[in-house]
Amino acid sequence: MNLCASSFKFNLPGCRHCLRLSKPLISASLTVSLFSHQNPSSSTAMAASITTDTSKPKQMDPWLIVGLGNPGKKYSATRHNVGFEMVDTIAEAEGIPMSSVSFKASFGKGFIGDVPVILAKPQTFMNASGESVGAIVSYFKIPLKQVVVIFDDMDLPFAKLRLLPKGGHGGHNGMKSIINHFKGNTGFPRLRIGIGRPPGKMDPAAFVLRPFTKQEREELDFTLQDGLEAMRILLLEGFDKSATFVNSAKKIEQMG
Repeated sequence: MNLCASSFKFNLPGCRHCLRLSKPLISASLTVSLFSHQNPSSSTAMAASITTDTSKPKQMDPWLIVGLGNPGKKYSATRHNVGFEMVDTIAEAEGIPMSSVSFKASFGKGFIGDVPVILAKPQTFMNASGESVGAIVSYFKIPLKQVVVIFDDMDLPFAKLRLLPKGGHGGHNGMKSIINHFKGNTGFPRLRIGIGRPPGKMDPAAFVLRPFTKQEREELDFTLQDGLEAMRILLLEGFDKSATFVNSAKKIEQMG
């Protein structure tokens, strides 16, 4: 091999162009000096150093926060749509625009602290929520432990929160659809927002579509702020601290 050739051509990985030098970068004698006296350990160290210098930091997986509800003015501000309201509260507080529609959802991307987050409100109607959520999770390859679903729950007293690391659908049709699209996997966190039980013999289907009274609205607004703080703690400090915050808030309210 002629190390003293008059020109060298280097093909750069991932680049259409190449670099041509008019003079050799290193002389033959220096090349021999460098490599003939190099021991294996120093060679390994050099390779490790090069690998370390050129490696890129691992990109953090985004979290997906999904609020369940039904699209359209008819369902706006009803009990069944508190999941939508929770996502709207997060989006407004964190400055995340929800103006785009992707994956059959009102959709926004941003950060909570330094953690990347995707916010979504499926526009498929409640019973088909899994079509949207499943597509988002699949496309962005989001681990299920970083998918939080927020929805209304008649089994909780009004405006109470409960954060769980996993569980079944509890009879909620939106959750049924999501679990089906996750192939039966229930290992994802969920934030349940209590809407209370229907009065008397009222049909539950009619109850969940009822609007809130003025007093209920005021109480729910406080709950949404607690939910916002719970999501911030979850993403930045972990599930256990977030669950402790939610449960402590409930105890303080009960003592008051």
